[in-house]
Amino acid sequence: MTRTSYAGLRDRVVLITGGASGIGAAFVRAFAAQGARVAFLDLDEAAGRALVAEVKAAAGTVPLFVPCDLLDIDALRGAMAQVRGSLGDAAVLVNNAANDQRQVLAEVTPAEFDWMIGVNLKHVFFAAQAVVPQMQARGSGSIINMSSIAWMRGAPGLPVYAAAKAAIVGFTNSLARSLGPDRIRVNAIAPGMVITERQRRLWYPDDQVIAELRTRQAIPDAVTPDDIASMALFLASDESQRITRQCFQVDAGLG
Repeated sequence: MTRTSYAGLRDRVVLITGGASGIGAAFVRAFAAQGARVAFLDLDEAAGRALVAEVKAAAGTVPLFVPCDLLDIDALRGAMAQVRGSLGDAAVLVNNAANDQRQVLAEVTPAEFDWMIGVNLKHVFFAAQAVVPQMQARGSGSIINMSSIAWMRGAPGLPVYAAAKAAIVGFTNSLARSLGPDRIRVNAIAPGMVITERQRRLWYPDDQVIAELRTRQAIPDAVTPDDIASMALFLASDESQRITRQCFQVDAGLG
């Protein structure tokens, strides 16, 4: 796939949460290829350091990896401060980290509920809270929050995940209204069926099931992490400077 080049992204500071694997790693690769100064946070240190080495070899730039447990808000704030101290004010925040753990409604405990909200919603709020002063200082910015079509389609087995991903759209809308005067744009991306290594290992080991699900798409081709990254690049770029308070479905027309 030939990717559009966005000259304005060169040297801009881009911060990505949950960037060590899956769609997050695609974000890291895509922004690094644009010449951005990329930093990413993740709990998986081995995967994070392997990605740094990969990107260095491929793009010639070295992303900044900061190990961080995003459930620890103080640690999140500290990691974001470390990124700012090393790279400067962030122009782009991609709130990507999430966990689509399957659950049975009757079996969800309060502790499990709190964990799911923490890993899918709470850090999104506080990462945005921490980055806004940086974007205000530079006079503009783009916040990209990752939602999901799961809440739109009423996907079974995902009651807390779907609730969190719906809440992200509400948060996106509210934040876009309040930050518009500062020229900070806030949008969401709702991916469709993206089969990452983790998705295949945990939820979709059967190729036949994947094929059947793709028959529900208007476009039959697989939706890949690179497809999601392409949307993020556009939303981060100056070409989308009048676009805010939107949720973009990248799902090949899944019905």
